[in-house]
Amino acid sequence: MTSAPARTGPTEMPTAVRALFVLTLIYTFLVGVSLLEAGIKVMGADTQENLFQGVDNPLAGLFVGILGTVLVQSSSASTSVIVGLVASGALGVDAAVPMIMGANIGTTVTNTLVSLGSIRQSEEFRRAFAAATVHDFFNVLAVAILLPVELATGWLSGAAEWISEQLVGSAGVEYNSPIKAWVKEPVGWLKDLYSELGAKENLLGTIMVATGLVIVLLALTFITKNMRRLVADRIERSLNAVLGSGGGSVAMLLGVIITVAVQSSSITTSIMVPLAAAGIVSIQNIYPVTLGANVGTTITALLAALAAAIPEALTIGLVHTLFNVSAIAILYPITKIREIPIRLAEALARLAVTRQALAVSYVVTAFLIVPLVGVAIFR
Repeated sequence: MTSAPARTGPTEMPTAVRALFVLTLIYTFLVGVSLLEAGIKVMGADTQENLFQGVDNPLAGLFVGILGTVLVQSSSASTSVIVGLVASGALGVDAAVPMIMGANIGTTVTNTLVSLGSIRQSEEFRRAFAAATVHDFFNVLAVAILLPVELATGWLSGAAEWISEQLVGSAGVEYNSPIKAWVKEPVGWLKDLYSELGAKENLLGTIMVATGLVIVLLALTFITKNMRRLVADRIERSLNAVLGSGGGSVAMLLGVIITVAVQSSSITTSIMVPLAAAGIVSIQNIYPVTLGANVGTTITALLAALAAAIPEALTIGLVHTLFNVSAIAILYPITKIREIPIRLAEALARLAVTRQALAVSYVVTAFLIVPLVGVAIFR
């Protein structure tokens, strides 16, 4: 009697095929994020510019900056609108500075939303949520320090005005990211398809947001699973070593380069979330990447201001750059201060794992309720 052949497990996917599959998933994920942003932009297209106008109170300006950026999930887009309003004379530089700071906080909502995709897997969710919210806490701390300094001394706007005086007259330049174009193309196809099917205005935006969320959640699920199988422990350690070398400067530079390439800090920081969920990159090494993304995202508005060649527009574009560089200079070099956002993010993530409703409540409260109440009180 012959024995039955031994059963074997499922055929392991070849490494090259899995790598190609992961790249495809990352592209799909970026399309989902872009679709999410585009849908929210469609929903808020008529309100964003009106929201920025007619605001004089600095605290109202801060909350308006948060809301205006949440509407489009892109600080590059909202700061470009602010630059345009300053250039047209509809908004003063002093009123625009707090809005720029608010935009830095509002843009972090995208990667925080992305982290919710791992909410059913406790350990993955803890890592993902911490990696996402460390960006939130850093930007809030930066505003808490630099907004009072700016209101008391006018240091940021004064320095930016001096630099703009040296640069006015420079030839306008424009840069269109090919990577962003590749991601945006499928978004355009879906938008056209939904429009042809009869979706109008807010309905179109709602459908785009819903589709984007589905794509993001599905892509995240498969990215996390496949990343862990693809990346061996040795490569994982090497990646963390590279990102951690140079006191975080290499990771910051990587964040700047990626963000300039894709023209979106939301995409840069969102890419980091599934890597954190899979345990491939630590929060300590993701943290400086997000700070580099903060600097890189200022390039779009800065180029728009240079193209306009109007002193006030260039000044507010430079304020955005100086704000992010100054925040890094204040909060990053000293270890005990640098670790504050990490500890806060990790503490919030531990709470969110035990009380998942808290994670959703945090997003809604921090990015919608508090800014709305703030605008209502101070405007």
